[in-house]
Amino acid sequence: MRVLFLGLNYAPEEIGIAVYTTGLCEELAARGHEVRVVAAAPYYPQWEVFPSYGGWWKQTSEAGVSVTRCPLFVPKNPTGGKRLVHHVTFALSALAPMLKAAISFKPDLVMTAAPSLIGAPVAWLAAKMCGARSWLHIQDFEVEAAIATGLIAEDGLAARVGRLVERGIISRFDQVSSISPEMCRKLAAFDVPEDRIYEFRNWAETDRVMPLTGPSSYRAAWNIRTPHVALYSGNIANKQGIEIVVEAARRLAHREDLTFVICGQGPNRAELEKSATGLTNVQFHDLQPVELLGEMLGLATVHLLPQKATAADLLLPSKLTNMLASGRPAVVTAAPGTGLAREVEGCCVVTPPEDGAAFAAAIESLIDDPELHARLSRAARARAEAVWHRDRIIDAVERRMHAVAGHTSTPAVARSLAHDG
Repeated sequence: MRVLFLGLNYAPEEIGIAVYTTGLCEELAARGHEVRVVAAAPYYPQWEVFPSYGGWWKQTSEAGVSVTRCPLFVPKNPTGGKRLVHHVTFALSALAPMLKAAISFKPDLVMTAAPSLIGAPVAWLAAKMCGARSWLHIQDFEVEAAIATGLIAEDGLAARVGRLVERGIISRFDQVSSISPEMCRKLAAFDVPEDRIYEFRNWAETDRVMPLTGPSSYRAAWNIRTPHVALYSGNIANKQGIEIVVEAARRLAHREDLTFVICGQGPNRAELEKSATGLTNVQFHDLQPVELLGEMLGLATVHLLPQKATAADLLLPSKLTNMLASGRPAVVTAAPGTGLAREVEGCCVVTPPEDGAAFAAAIESLIDDPELHARLSRAARARAEAVWHRDRIIDAVERRMHAVAGHTSTPAVARSLAHDG
């Protein structure tokens, strides 16, 4: 196949959506498909364009993928209005490269990922211009997430317009996918026919992230002397509800056997560090190189996965997959019956969102009960291998891409069918 992909986030960004867009495109190229990507200049999660990526449009070849980088506005403080401008500038900047690729490359399939939904019409238009099929993959329901995290008011004009635009964009694509059963059901609520909905999960790096058999090298590097570590690793933004981690550290400050490590970057980090002033049991560190992901995640005795109650079923945190692959249980905030609660049932401890006392108590229960910790650790690794295995997910997506593009069986498809068998 010839595949054209429009994505706001792409490598060298190392967390979030970029990991999966890059992984899919590079794997498709390795399997013999021709892949072109139009992406923004990398900026996430620092919200600052990476060094050497500034300026105008740039074209490179990366791991067999032709990549066009587009300039865009990147706000230092990404409020609701500034985020809107951020997304609009990317859509405008990507328009010419996408239409040019549609004409010259003549793709069989044009794919795009949301965020950014505002850029999705550019991908749809490119597909229409060259007669290709169109595929929209939704990682976050952006309008509802913006409402849930207070970026826009639920009963305001922005929310009403946003929902209308969201519905109109989603309904136009030939194929729409999302990352969990609950998010796929939300697509059906947008009147997308069932045969156009596909569950395309994020995957775990089960070959790179494995349970450590000895102490993590980060213990020495970060001078961690306590036997236990409660680890949060990922973006530090408003939808995470990460303030509960600092609250739990304060509640457990009396424990001399536990260190809290917050490893990440994002627009809320400075405020979070300020809230932890005076706590000697908390360390802050920047995101670590992706090649050290297994070593860093293996530092945890317990992983921490907070999420605001209002964000339930609007997203499934991508960090979860590799947490479980590391063979360590997590304390997860989720209401009963939500998709996140169902995903981690039997391999993590679930507490009510924004309940600091319950969150702290769950951390203690895992540290103080070795049998429970060992049982959930085994279950976490098994869940990652069973549900989020990278090759099986991409094999299935490749077959679906061929079907959407109207292709008959190819060697790549035959290989994936044999793998499934």
